[in-house]
Amino acid sequence: MVVLLITPRAEQAENWRSLLSEVLKDIDFRVFPEVGDPSEVEVALAWKAPYGALAGFPKLKLICSLGMGVDHLLQDPQLPADVPIARLVDPNMVEQMSEYALYGVLHFHRRFDVYERYQNEKRWEELPLPHTALRRIGVMGIGEIGADFARKTAALGFPVKGWSRSPKAIDGVECYAGLDQLPRFLAQSDILVTVLPLTSGTQQIVNAQTLAMLPRGAYFINMARGGLVVEGDLIAALDSGQLEGALLDVTATEPLPASSPLWSHRKVRLTPHIAGLTNPETAVYPIAENIQRLRDGRPLLHVVDRSRGY
Repeated sequence: MVVLLITPRAEQAENWRSLLSEVLKDIDFRVFPEVGDPSEVEVALAWKAPYGALAGFPKLKLICSLGMGVDHLLQDPQLPADVPIARLVDPNMVEQMSEYALYGVLHFHRRFDVYERYQNEKRWEELPLPHTALRRIGVMGIGEIGADFARKTAALGFPVKGWSRSPKAIDGVECYAGLDQLPRFLAQSDILVTVLPLTSGTQQIVNAQTLAMLPRGAYFINMARGGLVVEGDLIAALDSGQLEGALLDVTATEPLPASSPLWSHRKVRLTPHIAGLTNPETAVYPIAENIQRLRDGRPLLHVVDRSRGY
């Protein structure tokens, strides 16, 4: 079986080759663009593949995303329509992203954003200690990552609410679903964490209207996709005091242009899309499992529903 790696992270190619060959025997591992005969390729491991690249393999049977999101694949207008796409669901990446969101919640909850400003001003001043049981955390998107984060945050004593497009249930978390329940959910979110997939239904869902539904002085954390947010509306909410702060791991354009006002906004903290990084040492196992299932003719895991976008 020929397995092709397509990724801009060329430095990881040999690591992927070694790990996958160790777990799966008798595979022919190739790295794009050194494809050889395109008709021999049956599996593609892809992250931000050039548009049209995946259309060049007539016997392709499976596309494995090298990230938990698949919008980087679905945006390709030439993506083969009949080839299943499998999301990467790696417990290690789920842990990473929960850690990021937990850090963000605690940073804002304990007012470290203000203490940072105080330090710059050489100002020694104590703020009132917040009460955990009164700081309501809203998780927008309660799939694999959102549900893990919601459970861990609830275990710390925060009241946690979750929202998703379709109904879900998580022990210890009050769940809301659908656009009709979105205003009620947002009104109870003192710190809003966004973990939604980017789809036609979620594009720019964080905008002036939805931000206005949050309690005044709320905080916003986005570790999903920049396309979920209207950045001009976000900046306006920060400037008006509707939002007290934001932690952004993703932006609409990446890398973030030097001209963006987000770089210098005093209420914004930025990280360069590092909330969850694909670790080949752990990601190899769920990917290898799906390749083996393909070989055996068994049902694949975490197959994307293209009509829903995830």
